[in-house]
This record gives sequence, C-alpha cells and structure tokens, in this order.
Amino acid sequence: HFKLTRLEFKSLSLSLFLCISFTHFSPVGEFCKVNVCHNGGTCVIRVGDSPFLCICPEGFAGETCNTAETGPCNPNPCKNNATCEVISQSRRGDVFSEYVCKCRKGFDGVHCQISLNDCDGHPCSNGGVCQKLDGDYSCRCPSPYVGKRCQLRCVSLLGMEKGGIAESQISASSVYYGMLGLQRWGPELARLNNKGIVNAWTAATHDKSPWIEINLQRKMQLTGIITQGASRMGTAEFVKAFKVASSLDGRQYTIYRREGQGKDELFVGNMDNDGIKTNMFDPPIVAQHLRVLPVICRRACTLRMELVGCELDVYLNTAGCSEPLGMKSRVISDRQITASSAFRTWGIEAFTWYPHYARLDKQGKSNAWTAASNSRSEWLQVDLETPKRITGIITQGAKDFGVVQFVSAFKVAYSDDGRSWTVVKDQETKTDKVFQGNSDNNAHKKNVFEPAVYARFVRILPWTWHERITLRVELLGCDE
Repeated sequence: HFKLTRLEFKSLSLSLFLCISFTHFSPVGEFCKVNVCHNGGTCVIRVGDSPFLCICPEGFAGETCNTAETGPCNPNPCKNNATCEVISQSRRGDVFSEYVCKCRKGFDGVHCQISLNDCDGHPCSNGGVCQKLDGDYSCRCPSPYVGKRCQLRCVSLLGMEKGGIAESQISASSVYYGMLGLQRWGPELARLNNKGIVNAWTAATHDKSPWIEINLQRKMQLTGIITQGASRMGTAEFVKAFKVASSLDGRQYTIYRREGQGKDELFVGNMDNDGIKTNMFDPPIVAQHLRVLPVICRRACTLRMELVGCELDVYLNTAGCSEPLGMKSRVISDRQITASSAFRTWGIEAFTWYPHYARLDKQGKSNAWTAASNSRSEWLQVDLETPKRITGIITQGAKDFGVVQFVSAFKVAYSDDGRSWTVVKDQETKTDKVFQGNSDNNAHKKNVFEPAVYARFVRILPWTWHERITLRVELLGCDE
C-alpha cells in the first residue's frame, strides 16, 4: 500500500495512456503518408484488421469521414442556438423521446422556438410600441389604430351627422331660446353639417359651466371628435377651446388627459361658424358617455359635431367578424326570410310589404317588411341555413306613400332549430335586452351583441314603433 500525490497520479495516468495507444497505433505508415481522411479528419496507423483510422471532426462519420453524421441531433433540430441532447436512440412513432432541446435563457418550447420576449419579432404595426407581458405582449397603438397588433383603423363616424345616434341619446346642461323664446337651440340639433335657421346646440347665456353629452348606450372605442360652429342672425358663434370628459356609467366622469400629462387636455376648437375641426384622442377613450365641456366660446357656446371611433369588439381584437351576412347583397335568399304576417296597403296585393323586402337600403314603393298588425306578437325571421357567429344588426325604417314608419325598439331571439328560442340578454340586468331602434325612416341604426351569439335562426321582435312596424335590416357576423 502506498499513496500517490495528485501530480504523480496524473503522470502515471499519462504514461499508461501512451503505452496503450502505441500498442495499437503508429504515427508512421503507408496510408497516412497522404491523409486519406476527408472533411478535416485525422489519419492514424492502426495495428489490426484495418491499417488506418480516421478521427472525424464533429458532424462527420464514415471510414474516411466522407459522410455527414446522422441521428436525432444531426442536423440540430433545436432553434435559437439551443443544444440538442440525445436521450434515446430508438425511434418510436408514438413518443417524442429521441432528443431534448436545452434552451438558452429567454426561449422556450419543444424546439426552443418561442421567444419569451415576444417583442423581438416587432409584432406591432403602424407605429405601435410593443410592451412585453408575462408570456405575451401588448401594443400601445397611436390613434386611430387599434387591435392586438395596431393593424386596424378605428375611424367610423358614429352617427351624429347621419342620425344613427338618436335625439334621446343627446343631452345638455342648458338650452338657449332665441326670438322671444320661439327658437330652441337644443342638444338634439348638434349634428355635424345640420342645416336650417336653427341648426345647432347653444348653451343658455347664464350657464357658466356648459356641457353637451352623447350616450352611446354601450362602451365604445373613441378616437376623435369633429366640431363645427353655426350662425345665428348672421353672426358666427362657435367653441374656440374645449375639454372632454368620459364615463362608463354616466355617474363618474374623468376629464381627458394625454398619457404622462399632469393637466387636463385643452382641445383647439373652431375659428369660424362653418369650418370643420378634427381632434384625435391619443390614447383613445373607451367609454359609453362622452361629454364636451366648452371653455372658450365666441359670442355663445354653439356647437355641431360628430364622433369618430368604432365598436369596442374591434379594440378587444375580435374584429373581422362584423361582415354583412347577406340581407342587402341577397346572399340570403327570399325563402330564408319569413315573418309572422305582412301588411297590404289599402288591402291591395300588389302593395304587399313582404318579409323578403326587409333588406337594408332596398328601394321602391314597397321597400321593407311591414307587419299586418301593430302588436308585440309580430316578428321577422332570418334562416342563415348554417350556424354562424352573429355580432350585430343594422335596422332601418321606410315610408309608405309619404308616411314615415319605423321600429324604435326591439328584442332579438336566436335558435339552432327554429323551435326553441333564446332572447338576447342584457349582461348587467340579466333580463331581455331591449335594443334602441330607429328614429326616422332612412337612417341606419347599428346595435352590437355583447357577447356575440352563435345560431342558425335570428328573430327580430318589435317592441315599440312609429305608425306601423316596418323594418329593413342587415345582420353582421361571420362563419366561424
């Protein structure tokens, strides 16, 4: 028994290795006078059956290193410079067990193909700024862009000018009465490009904190506002500067401030009575109630306006499923549209208001569906033939020989089989949702289903109406 120092042990090990090696190899020999090994292999003389041996570099194999090395890790299946480690040489069709990828920090997945910093791929479009989240990312989009990747433009006119926003949705702190009280400059007149002698909203002279508000009746994405003044008795009146407040519930309001700004944003308004001024909200506003607060006015706080934005589902990245399903385009055939009854003007068959006339923007003398009676038992039904995702509806009234007729409120029911029906519910009250309908015979009124419904049959149930139950409609959605 004896003990070796570490240095003595290393020296002995090296001597044994050289002794064993030279028993089998010789550095001099006929085959290795010229290196017969390919791809950078090293040739050594060998004692035995084979006169030489090629020591191959990584990635090559074969007697002369002339073939690429094969196996589960060759070529390397791992991405992003990950290391491939063989864990089994058996190939099974039901188990992924031949190799494992050792990922570098910041990558994940079977092949290390997933970057934990998803912003590396620059996913945001249109100047959006990527913000890393835990296992995901979000894009801070410049107005008016929205969507997961800022790929969508949120620039729809929301209905002040065309009447899609009803008079009942517009309110104000006060109203000015002119011409000894004969002229009422009410908030319902504050529509962009409104015509006439009395064609705008004006706050009362005594009102020191005036405001005008639009109730959108649902949460919307607001990206801008267009303002305009008006002229009264030949004198220009307009709002020169204003603030904007918003609310989700109509009780608590927040005055708009830009991100990182310590004070309320003061928007520059108009310079004359008829010119149009557009201001964008960056970042956009998500709200149901929008209130304009005039700060500086010329002569009087007089305003006409339009709101710019889009449905909130666009913002939540469910956009792309709000396409017309075929009422106007006639992709939905006449036989797919039925109703509880149909009205005949003066009882004449030629003037029947058939259900298949209920197509958005249909023209002609009989250009809509009208129910035979004014009753809540009446209905209009569309069979989509296959289940579809339905995200909204556009309604429109019509005229019967000069008489304006429309449905001012309605419910919606849906079904998979046409026999068992479910009424769309209000998400807050859990009761049947009563949708706001039209306020005239021609303007479009859009309502969104939150959440969307998935069904084959859709039935519109008139709730209130003007003159007669009369409808032209379009359904919105997609096939998914």
